[in-house]
Amino acid sequence: MSKKRPGGESLPPALSKATDRSPDREVPAAAPAPAPVPDPKRWWALAVIALAQLMVILDGTVVNIALPSAQRALAMSDADRQWVITAYTLAFGGLLLLGGRIADLVGRKRSFVIGLAGFAAASALGGAAAGPGMLFAARALQGAFAAVLAPSALSLLTTTFTDPKERARAFGVYGALAGGGSAVGLIAGGLLTEYLNWRWSLYVNVPIALAALLGAPAFLRDRSGPRGGHLDVPGALLGCGGLVALVYGFSEAEPRDWTSPSVITPLVAGVILLAAFVWWQTRAASPLLPLHIVKDRVRAGSLATMGLATVGMFGVFLFLTYYLQVVLGYPPVRTGLAFVPISAGIVIGATQIAARLLPRTAPRTLMSSGMVLAAVGMVLLSRLTVHAQYVPHVLPALLLLGLGMGLTFMPVYATATAGVPAQDAGVASAALNTVQQMGASLGTVLLNTIATGATSRYVHSHVHDPAHGGAALDEGMVHGFSVAYRCSAGVLLLASLVAGLTVRPKRPKRAGNGAPAH
Repeated sequence: MSKKRPGGESLPPALSKATDRSPDREVPAAAPAPAPVPDPKRWWALAVIALAQLMVILDGTVVNIALPSAQRALAMSDADRQWVITAYTLAFGGLLLLGGRIADLVGRKRSFVIGLAGFAAASALGGAAAGPGMLFAARALQGAFAAVLAPSALSLLTTTFTDPKERARAFGVYGALAGGGSAVGLIAGGLLTEYLNWRWSLYVNVPIALAALLGAPAFLRDRSGPRGGHLDVPGALLGCGGLVALVYGFSEAEPRDWTSPSVITPLVAGVILLAAFVWWQTRAASPLLPLHIVKDRVRAGSLATMGLATVGMFGVFLFLTYYLQVVLGYPPVRTGLAFVPISAGIVIGATQIAARLLPRTAPRTLMSSGMVLAAVGMVLLSRLTVHAQYVPHVLPALLLLGLGMGLTFMPVYATATAGVPAQDAGVASAALNTVQQMGASLGTVLLNTIATGATSRYVHSHVHDPAHGGAALDEGMVHGFSVAYRCSAGVLLLASLVAGLTVRPKRPKRAGNGAPAH
């Protein structure tokens, strides 16, 4: 018989049973919430995300080997040729935080598709460039659309894989692409330049983007949190302007001098703008970079480790390219293939070692160990001479560098994006991509400045030495590279120390739902 409400109405039988508190009746305990069902298409989604990530990463280096041919074809000056690289890195690094917030506001899947389509169009424009200005503009557009695409890809990966073991495998693949994509770009650049022409180093992005665009609607699922708010326009101007000013200032240090107003002015402006950006983020209603994301010690340590790792690593591609082609006389294809071991080392280190060890090993142990291995590889490179041979002298260093970077990148990506609220997943991913891109840009510029200065001093002191003769230039170049490699080793050891001291997550609390706190 139904119970009565206070007003005399009968309660439904189901509610009558639920409210029956008689001592002889046991109230059943609430059933635990069912575990979320994994997306059956998640591994296909990983393939789509991996394609996009590979395209973005390799495009930072694919034009390196093609650059001499492009310079000749477009009558580019030596002073202007750097903008083929710098236009991309400036737009990419400077707009990443804005791209991450756009992904959070309009949806990860939608911004992923927009970024892919725009990147493909910009690549086609660059391949068809009729002059230097058109090529520079296309490269800047590539960087801008990459800034929308990269954080969307990483945040989609973060929200697609929630099981710890599957998450480790997925981030192993992603970390391998993040670290090995640059070397793959050098290989592809050599093959395309030698057997087709330099324009295909840009055209190659079009079929890759189209393949990812075909798979995105079918396999990607946007599990973003609640959307709302608006873009932080003042924060975008301050943050992007500060990053662009810093990169531009460091890029001008090589052709000019550190005391030149053309160097000091943008560097000071960059520091002021970034300080103003941090101040504004504490007051903005919808901040571009919520500071709670970087206040977490583990996440901040992971970001710092990634930044230092890329500062120390990315000079190796530039220096080894010149060493193999100019000093050892390798053709473009052979130069590109010479980088295969570092790509293989990164893939093995990320997918077969780090991904297997991460579920039962502290992330800082993997990061610190990886940085030490990479530093040893840099020390080996610093011992190269003009008469060195590839197998006994270069190959061991590349293998150590690859393994070290694979061990580092995979846990960094997994740790830096863990525990972020869904509504901030895009901007957290953008912060990680920003430090990687800025580290690569600043590392290349700074190490190149160090190497160039050391080479100039060596050549100046040996130019009149009869014992050296015409070999002084090659020896000076190798000497400059050696000095830069030793600096890189020091930066990588610093990254190892930072990871060991800061990436110390608290012990997981035994929550009622069984989910450990990261």
